[in-house]
Amino acid sequence: MPALNRVQLIGRLGKDPETRFTPNGKKVAHFSIAVSQRWKSGSEMKEYTEWIYIEAWGRLAEVCEQYLKKGSLIYLEGRLKTDKYEDKGETKYSTKVVALLLQFLDKKPAEEPMMAVDEEQADYEA
Repeated sequence: MPALNRVQLIGRLGKDPETRFTPNGKKVAHFSIAVSQRWKSGSEMKEYTEWIYIEAWGRLAEVCEQYLKKGSLIYLEGRLKTDKYEDKGETKYSTKVVALLLQFLDKKPAEEPMMAVDEEQADYEA
């Protein structure tokens, strides 16, 4: 049976990406983006912001480290991943988006937005 695990988001970085290397030498970047929703309730404008944790690997992590900073506006495609861990004997879960494609939406008038793709995951299905 076919399956699809794909997320599309547009948001702003809450802080600069943090990068590290795994024990096997692979670079990984972590950051969060704010995705806001606004609506009118009567005569009052309301806003809700969802913070979403993002993880990027390999060359895409390098691009994030080099070009992204707090406040950057990005379009992102990725897949959901839930991690399970133990905290003081209690099982907890954490869900994040693993980035597969990133497009920088901040641009100067004469520039095209830059796009980066995780080449190892480009053909990812499910």
